[in-house]
Amino acid sequence: MTKIFIDGSAGTTGLRIRERLAERKDLTLLSLPDELRKDPDAKREILKGADIAFLCLPDDAARETVSLAEGTGVRIIDTSTAHRTADGWTYGFAELGNRAAIKDARLVANPGCHASGFLALVAPLVKAGVLKADAALTCFSLTGYSGGGKKMIADYEDEASPLYPVKQYPRQYALGQKHKHLPEMQRLAGLSVTPVICPVVGDFYAGMEVTVPVFARDLRGSLSDVKEVYRAAFAQGLVHFEEENTEGGFLSAGALSGRDDMEVYAEGNDERMLLVSRFDNLGKGASGAAIQNMNIMLGVDEALGLNVK
Repeated sequence: MTKIFIDGSAGTTGLRIRERLAERKDLTLLSLPDELRKDPDAKREILKGADIAFLCLPDDAARETVSLAEGTGVRIIDTSTAHRTADGWTYGFAELGNRAAIKDARLVANPGCHASGFLALVAPLVKAGVLKADAALTCFSLTGYSGGGKKMIADYEDEASPLYPVKQYPRQYALGQKHKHLPEMQRLAGLSVTPVICPVVGDFYAGMEVTVPVFARDLRGSLSDVKEVYRAAFAQGLVHFEEENTEGGFLSAGALSGRDDMEVYAEGNDERMLLVSRFDNLGKGASGAAIQNMNIMLGVDEALGLNVK
């Protein structure tokens, strides 16, 4: 039976992973007592006994755990930002053509949530030569507040929080264009220009909708060509190309809350297009993607234990 250790199981991503894995009969979940969670010796010992470890930690803590795991043979799925563009790590987005590499990898970097939505839209088009690699793109992203972790969740849900009276209004952030997902967004998409990111957090727990507007001048093809690329790119896996909008011209950012897959849309016309992805920021944007990567590494159905369409 495969032994799994979740380092950082008290955070939102770690908790969702534990919930998804709790009913799995093919896995044994290892854990440390609370008083030993930060003990290096205890952590090294549990890593020795694990087959796969999920790291749901801040960047520096993730790097420390990776160093503790050296020589143990444990395979690692890191959900932090620390290793997404690092040499020797496999980027854990199977639908970008990484499935075979993930299966054999020892070190897998789980994608960021905003990055997942952006890359699903952009990377296949650049790879196919339909979108120019030097396109100056904008990523507009609506997200639920759970993506901000425990503090933001408390701010949105605690009536004693100074933020509470104004929480119902959407709030834009990353105004200085230093968002931590930008390096992986540019590198994994194959772009020569760093995109502009416009993330907005709303008063809903989970859900994400990423939009990339594209003008014809940045394309080598039409809207039909874009759709054809998406059909081919997402023929398998947990990303689904949706041929038509069934919501009367609207797309809800929370429609896939609680799910672990993603929907991709190509809307507009041959002059101006809106490329849209929507998913759960804690699902395909975090824990769902991590479990999908684990399933691929274990050679089982990649949707096993996940909530998908």
